[in-house]
Amino acid sequence: MSAYSELKEECYAANLLLPDYKLVELAFGNVSVSDSRHGVFAIRPSNIDDDLLRPDQMIVIDFEGRIVHGSLHPSADVATHQRLFQAFPDIRSIVHTHSRNAAAFAQAGKPIPCFGTTHADYFRGEIPITRPMTLEEIENAYDREVGNVIVERFKDLNPNEISAVLVHGHGPFVWGPNGAKAVEKAFVLEVIAEMAIKTLTINPGATPIPQPLLDKHYTQTRRDSLT
Repeated sequence: MSAYSELKEECYAANLLLPDYKLVELAFGNVSVSDSRHGVFAIRPSNIDDDLLRPDQMIVIDFEGRIVHGSLHPSADVATHQRLFQAFPDIRSIVHTHSRNAAAFAQAGKPIPCFGTTHADYFRGEIPITRPMTLEEIENAYDREVGNVIVERFKDLNPNEISAVLVHGHGPFVWGPNGAKAVEKAFVLEVIAEMAIKTLTINPGATPIPQPLLDKHYTQTRRDSLT
């Protein structure tokens, strides 16, 4: 039995949640789960359909990007996950999807405003968007540079309070305390993105909820999760 069996099992289970939540189509998505004590994370392999996927096929990679367990090729976004685990030590699982409504905001180059308390229950403010990537970033170590522009965007933001980001022209990355919770947050992100689009359709001049209401819902949800 592998020393990483539990990590692989959690990663495998979280990846299978993505189609259950209707967050992915074809192969546009992945989940990673980390073990910070040992400086490693697990991620799914590329080019294997969900119905053929097994826990033992998960790839274990250290925070420097070296494969430490597994023989298959990891997901194409592995360098982005690696960079985020390095930069945000409190996060334990990362989800990347191309879910339609969240990706629509990313393609439009717009953040997702906090129009209501559903949003505030999970995220303490608007979902930020990164700047467009430069030609040099696109052509050199692209997936690593995706991670870098996310880290850059969070220079003055708390990744523990705003646990999602839109990569300009690409799609969302979301994170959480474990695989299941990270996927749940990715699902909520897609829901609030759809709600935001409808809000702006009904009222193009809609404004975000007041900060005191946002803070009340966010802190109350955190308090309830501890009781």
